[in-house]
Amino acid sequence: MIARIMASELLKIRRKMIWFLIMLGPAGVIGLQAVNFGLRYDYLMKRYAQNPWGGLIGEVAVLTVPTLFIGLTIIASMNAGIEHQMNAWKQTLALPVTKTQVFLGKFLLTLLLLGCSATLLAVGMVGLGGALGLDLTAVPYSKVLMMSYFPYLAIIPFISLQVWLSITMHNQAIPLVIGFAGTVFSMFSLRFGDWMPYKWPYLQNAADNPLYSIALGMLGGVVVLVAGMLEFVRKDVR
Repeated sequence: MIARIMASELLKIRRKMIWFLIMLGPAGVIGLQAVNFGLRYDYLMKRYAQNPWGGLIGEVAVLTVPTLFIGLTIIASMNAGIEHQMNAWKQTLALPVTKTQVFLGKFLLTLLLLGCSATLLAVGMVGLGGALGLDLTAVPYSKVLMMSYFPYLAIIPFISLQVWLSITMHNQAIPLVIGFAGTVFSMFSLRFGDWMPYKWPYLQNAADNPLYSIALGMLGGVVVLVAGMLEFVRKDVR
């Protein structure tokens, strides 16, 4: 049943701007770093002479998390907005599906789309490195994949949260404002302890182990997802 719901959700966004946004996020990050390296090429190459690929990945990482926060906010809103704009929630729920399945379908669709963005970011990093003249035979693929997918996994609580808010609120300005405010707040979250969820996508913690942040993120994501589904099931959708 979930497979059919996902197929239906993908059909709904077939001609929507969502696909453009999926490409815009990683393209924007890579494009900004291309400008950064283009303007400061000699300085940055000298600075990262011992580890040019590590330097490039580090520079890209600076923009990755804020872009993820903005992306998940907009995508979750656009996914739920399809039903809100057409007042189609009753029609959707009249189908032989449960509210839980509908909610889970929206969550999985958002998760899938952001996963596509993470993949494009990994490809873009390697492409940018090649364009900058870095040795393509020395690409640290493990680090490239870690920087692309680890923040994505650690940010799952906020994917769950934004899907929850976007589905249950007809006025999409509210979840959008909350998401954008969270993006700004996340930039200062490193000042807090490891208990702060906004800090988890940055993969920095007292244990100096990114897997710790990922574990917290995935566990937190499940908790928020379940809470959102329970609230949606009880809610009278109009």
